[in-house]
Amino acid sequence: MKWQRTINGALARYTGFQFNRVGKAGQAATTTATEKAPVKRPESPFRPPADPKTDRLVQAPVFIISPVRSGSTLLRAMLNAHPDLHAPHELHVRRLRVEFDTSLAEKAMEALGHNKADLEHLLWDRVLHRELVRSGKRYIVEKTPANAFAYERLSTCWPDARFVFLLRHPASIASSWHEASPGKRTPDEAAADALRYMKAVQRARKALPGLTVRYEELTADPEGIGRGICEFLEVPWAPELLSYGTPDVVTKGLGDWKDKIRSGTVQRGRDLPRPDQIPDVLKDMCRTWEYLT
Repeated sequence: MKWQRTINGALARYTGFQFNRVGKAGQAATTTATEKAPVKRPESPFRPPADPKTDRLVQAPVFIISPVRSGSTLLRAMLNAHPDLHAPHELHVRRLRVEFDTSLAEKAMEALGHNKADLEHLLWDRVLHRELVRSGKRYIVEKTPANAFAYERLSTCWPDARFVFLLRHPASIASSWHEASPGKRTPDEAAADALRYMKAVQRARKALPGLTVRYEELTADPEGIGRGICEFLEVPWAPELLSYGTPDVVTKGLGDWKDKIRSGTVQRGRDLPRPDQIPDVLKDMCRTWEYLT
């Protein structure tokens, strides 16, 4: 029937699947269900804003570039207590995407000088700007760990962005990553997965200017390290960083949710692992970050 062919054609176009009549029981089917591989569109090249004054509402955003389980939630809670800094929970803006539903929409944007990446950058900037304006503060701080994999695009999107690189002993990161979801990953899997983040952070450190902070030093001397961060960000020291209170969002997947964070004050970190407790897969990174000689 015509209506069946119409529906089947639409189904094939939009899902890659279609229904086909099969033979009677015991007979070979004359045709079989087919699956078309999805067509992967090439990524749009990203580039700096054509007109920064018009294209960017957010000025000098701050990105904490860190691996998972490295103390980024603690640092963001401390910075959020500063009267000039708004550090919300992990925003994952790099995962916000723009799609063209029609070729005419794409042509219209091209005529304005926008490719898909340009429009995504406008979206990211607008999301951060709305959050910042609602806070009433001067600068926004974003700490999603996966930003380490997108440092090139973030620095291109916001040419005036500032970066704080947060490091922690690689073996401590791996142990904490396993403890966060012990049923999801083994200790070896946690070490291998966390290492991906560490390598991305190290690539960002080599490529971008910024301030490097160590979790162990932050928890041992929060005022001294806090003052250094404020100086780097060109904001005055604020003693509120030391007693930041309970973060507004303490949710797994958007940051740390453990009791140390809920305490509202900086807690001393765990003891460093002994050399014999470091997994072999992490030893090179321990040397690179000067936790192991």
